[in-house]
Amino acid sequence: MSGPDKPKVIGEEWSDERVRSFLAIEPAAPGIDADFLVLHKAYQAMRAGDFERLIGFFVAAGRNLNAVGESGETILDHIQAHRRSTEYAAALKAAGAKTRAEAGS
Repeated sequence: MSGPDKPKVIGEEWSDERVRSFLAIEPAAPGIDADFLVLHKAYQAMRAGDFERLIGFFVAAGRNLNAVGESGETILDHIQAHRRSTEYAAALKAAGAKTRAEAGS
């Protein structure tokens, strides 16, 4: 991990334990969906392969891939808005994630 006292490490291998640790992320404020938050934080921090592994652990833990954020979007909606997110979106779709429009149908 990088921070003010640690240099950013590019291409660092993440252990399963480190990837799974994201499942423990809790919202700091009420009203924020923990499942959406976990996926959002993982998307921000992980390479696509690690994110795909997290999705496997996430689904196995019975978590909701279609949880919505404060603006009503699913994580798939959010990720698809970014042009370099193809691998992340593909991993979510393969696991059964839906956009807000698909989940509402």
